[in-house]
Amino acid sequence: MTKDFRKKIAKGEFCSPTAGYCSGFVQTNMVVLPSKYAQDFEEFAKLNNKAIPVLEVVKNSHYSTFLSDNANLLNELPSYDIIEDGEVVKTVTSIEEYYDEDLVFFLIGCSFTFEKALTDAGISLRYVEQKKNVSMYNTNIELNPYGIFKGTMVVSMRPVKKELVADACVVTSHYPATHGSPIQVGYPEMIGIADLQKPDYGDAVEVKDDEIPLFWPCGVTPQNVLRDIKIPFAITHSPGYMFVTDKKDSDYYEG
Repeated sequence: MTKDFRKKIAKGEFCSPTAGYCSGFVQTNMVVLPSKYAQDFEEFAKLNNKAIPVLEVVKNSHYSTFLSDNANLLNELPSYDIIEDGEVVKTVTSIEEYYDEDLVFFLIGCSFTFEKALTDAGISLRYVEQKKNVSMYNTNIELNPYGIFKGTMVVSMRPVKKELVADACVVTSHYPATHGSPIQVGYPEMIGIADLQKPDYGDAVEVKDDEIPLFWPCGVTPQNVLRDIKIPFAITHSPGYMFVTDKKDSDYYEG
C-alpha cells in the first residue's frame, strides 16, 4: 500500500498534502543538511524532541531502510523546498539534481500519525474531511538552543469539540514519538498566534463555537529555525507534503 503510494509520487501522479492518505501508517517530516551541521542538529533535536522527534537518520545514502523498505528520499515525497541563506528559493518534486553523499537526511515524527487514533475516538478532523492541509502557525515558544541552532516552535492546530478535548489529549499522549499530547489548549494569543484564520503554513479551517483549538508541536519547526539562522543550504519537505513510511502507527503507540 505505502510502496505503491510512493511509486505514484515518484512518477508524478500525486502531488498533494498527504493528510488522510495511507491511514494507519506513520508519516514524517524531512530535513536534509550538509554533514558539517548534522551532529549539532541531531543534538538540537534531542533537546527539543517534542517538536523535533527524529525517527531515522540517513547518511552516505538517500534510501530509508529503517522506516521503509529502501524508499528513495530524492523523489518519493510529493514536494520539497530548497533553502538558501534561510529562504525557500524553489519548490520541486525531485531533489536528485541536488544530491551528493555529504548530505544527511533526518526523518522527523509527524502528527498525521495519530490521525487514525483520533478519528477512531470519534474526533473529526476538519482539514482531512475538507481535503485541506493542516493549519500550522509560528509561535513565541522558545526552543532550547544548541550550537548555531535556535528559534521558536511551529504548532499544528485541530479544532476539537469541547467535550472531547480531554479525550484528544489522552489519545495523542500515547504517541510521544510523533509529538504526543498538545502543547497548548485554547488561548492561541498566549503562544503568539494573533489570527487562527491566517496560518503561516497550510490552510485555514473554521473553529466553531462548540470547539476549542488544540495545538501540537509540529515538525515544520526546523524550517523556522533554518530561516532564523539563515543557513546557507538545506532541503526540507514542503509543509504538509510528508514522507509516508512503511511503519504502522501502532509501532509507535506507548501505553
